[in-house]
Amino acid sequence: MPKTELFGTSWCEFTSEMRDWLELRGVDFVEYDVERDPDARRRLATLAPQERTVPVLVEDDKVVQVGWRGRGCSVA
Repeated sequence: MPKTELFGTSWCEFTSEMRDWLELRGVDFVEYDVERDPDARRRLATLAPQERTVPVLVEDDKVVQVGWRGRGCSVA
């Protein structure tokens, strides 16, 4: 089973929608807030160096989706 990670922020509605979708599907995942967790922010920068949009869905250390249904929140 793939290791699934969700990188987002507490205030981004699209992070919340992706979280709800993952939970509805019964996906076991770990969620990181890139604004509150500097280690998560650095890890995301390593996985997706050009990306400044959340949410970002990662499976087995590979980015599989950026944004939710074509929308996302910009992070500095």
